Amino acid sequence: MHSPDDHYNPPVQTELPVVYVDDAMLVLNKPAGLLTVPGRGEAKQDCLSKRAQDVYPEALIVHRLDRDTSGLVVMARGVNAQRAINLSFEKRLVDKRYEAVVIGLLSVSDDWQEIDLPLLVDWPNRPKRTVNHAEGQQALTRWRCISVDEVIGCSRVELEPVTGRTHQLRVHMQALGHPMLGDTLYATPEALALSDRLQLHARTLSIPHPVSAQVVEFTAPVPF
Repeated sequence: MHSPDDHYNPPVQTELPVVYVDDAMLVLNKPAGLLTVPGRGEAKQDCLSKRAQDVYPEALIVHRLDRDTSGLVVMARGVNAQRAINLSFEKRLVDKRYEAVVIGLLSVSDDWQEIDLPLLVDWPNRPKRTVNHAEGQQALTRWRCISVDEVIGCSRVELEPVTGRTHQLRVHMQALGHPMLGDTLYATPEALALSDRLQLHARTLSIPHPVSAQVVEFTAPVPF
C-alpha cells in the first residue's frame, strides 16, 4: 500500500539541535520530518542519529520519536551510558510529557484521564497501528486538556505515555474521536488540512543521569 512514508524529504541540515551535552549523554531537539534512526534504502539514511554521530561519533541511540513528531531525544555517549539509560527506560524511571493539538473541543481540566487500549500493527495498512482487544499489546496513555480554540474547533492536550508503543499517542487520541492536526496516517481530512505538520511534540523529559543517577529534566519549547 502506498503510504506517506514512501516520500522522505528531511529538513535541511543546520547546526545540530543540542539541548544538553556532557561526557555521558546528549539531548537533542529533533525537528519534525526527520527520522530518528536510518530507514530502509539509501534515500532514508539521513536521520537524527547519523547527524549526531557526525559530531559525536560515540553517540548511541536509546529511544526514538516518530519521523513526524518533534522534540526531545536522548542519546548515550558510549556503551556504559547506553546500558544505564536503557535500564532507566525498562524500569519506567523516565518521565516524558508531550503536547499535541487535536480536532474537536475537549474539557479543560487539571485532572489526568487514562486511555487503556491495546495496539497492534495494521498489517494491510502498514505502518499504521490499530486498536485490537484480542491480540494487541497493552498500551496506556495519561492525558488532560490544557486549552481550547473555539474558533478553529481544536484542543491542546498534554500527554504522558505510560507504555511506549509505536504511534501510541496518535492512535489513542484518534480512538477518542480527536485525531491530531496534520497527522498523515490517522487524521480526518478536516484535521489533516488544518496543519502542514503533525502537531505532536515531545516537550519535557526527566531521566536519571547515567552516571550520577540524579534526575535531570529537559524542556524543548513547543513549535506550534
